[in-house]
Amino acid sequence: MITQFKSIYSTYTKKLNIKHKLKDNRISSFTKKTVGMAIVAGTLSLGAVSVGANDNSLLSTIYHIYLDGERVGAVDDKKALDEAIEAKIESIKKEYKGLELTTGNSLSVIPEKVFRPSMKNNDILEKVTKDLEVQASASVITIDGEVVVALKNKEDAEKVIKQLTLEFVSEDQLKELEQSKKIDEELPPIEVDQTRILDVMIKEKVSFLDKNINPEEVLSVEEAVSFLKKGAKEEEVYMVGEGDVLGDIAQKHDLTSQELLALNPDIAEDSLLKIGLTLNVTALKPFVSVIVEEESSKNIEVPYEQEVVEDEDLPKGQTKIKQQGVNGEKNVHSIVTKENGVTIKTEITQEELVKEPVKHIVVKGTKVIASRGNGSLAWPAVGGYISSKMGHRWGKMHKGIDIARPSDRTIKAADNGIVESAGWDGGYGNKIVINHQNGMKTTYAHLASIDVSVGQTVASGSKIGVMGTTGQSTGVHLHFEVYVDGQLKDPLQYLN
Repeated sequence: MITQFKSIYSTYTKKLNIKHKLKDNRISSFTKKTVGMAIVAGTLSLGAVSVGANDNSLLSTIYHIYLDGERVGAVDDKKALDEAIEAKIESIKKEYKGLELTTGNSLSVIPEKVFRPSMKNNDILEKVTKDLEVQASASVITIDGEVVVALKNKEDAEKVIKQLTLEFVSEDQLKELEQSKKIDEELPPIEVDQTRILDVMIKEKVSFLDKNINPEEVLSVEEAVSFLKKGAKEEEVYMVGEGDVLGDIAQKHDLTSQELLALNPDIAEDSLLKIGLTLNVTALKPFVSVIVEEESSKNIEVPYEQEVVEDEDLPKGQTKIKQQGVNGEKNVHSIVTKENGVTIKTEITQEELVKEPVKHIVVKGTKVIASRGNGSLAWPAVGGYISSKMGHRWGKMHKGIDIARPSDRTIKAADNGIVESAGWDGGYGNKIVINHQNGMKTTYAHLASIDVSVGQTVASGSKIGVMGTTGQSTGVHLHFEVYVDGQLKDPLQYLN
């Protein structure tokens, strides 16, 4: 080694002297120092080369680690690096069983030979495993070019679309449709009361794409179906109309009242909704629309026409059936298009009358008989209002209606008829009963006075007495009852 060093020093000095072409043989103290430093540096460098060339045992391999092009650090144990990466992947596999996992980053490991390395393996390995992303190989469903949901493989993705379809058609209908498409022939005529599917399609453009993705975003078939059915929020507004209330508006748009209020922070639950006010009723719209074309053949009822024939020999208010109507029937072939189960189009392709309808003919009497009513009752007072309706009152049945506060106390016959009774009747006070000679009778009670007598024929609207408060009465009013074929009826069903 000493001999080698001397040889190198001699050669180095000669070259230095020749290069600078010194005029004298004296070297300043500054030059000596400079030359000395160069010699030392040269010695170290050449010494290292000599050692590297003669003793490989002093060199070791280190591994520079890059994630996505950024250097993380270096380790001298490649096996430990591989094991750390594999351990992270395995730990995530336990959480996401059945998924094919891989590293999500671009990982590069570059080896280098160095002299006596000193590596902090644990620190670097910890940083690498922390920064390293683990992704799952998945099949994503794209709708109209937009990635919407991810499944673990294409088979599951196809199952999702099929299950969405089966929400609106049966498995058997799908199989039948597939069979008919294989046969390139015209379909046989459809039978009556038969329905068949002509086509099932997804309205949107759906495709499947293989992609590495965060394992947390990979859904099961059931989760994906639910997600796609629920859909995304779509902006929608509603203009308040007459009679609208908060709860009804919310219900119309599949929202709760609280959800509607949250969408419209400017209104409160007790706010008065002004007509013309615009409300935000943002709703969820399904990601996928299933279109089903369905052909059907069915017989439907053709309603009969009704004809009324007047008869001047038949008393007014009386009718009789001359011919009983019978509904007809027709066969209708149609193609119905449905979107997510809702009919959006109906095309009638053929109609055929199977059975003619029979007209219903009614004979209506026009003959006016002074003592016979026509079944339509006129208001029995001059104005006034209903102060009490028919029904249970004060522990007993109130058999009619009470009319109070008229503009004139005159009581009038509600229809043509004959006075059947007229006089005092206990709690009714002064009371009149008119038989309208058509199965209907009317009663007028609590009268102050009576202006007709038994057996008298009265015309509709003619005066029969004066309103009062006789009998068991708490004030001036008319108590009015109606009977049809002996059965008590609510007068409001017959009064005009």
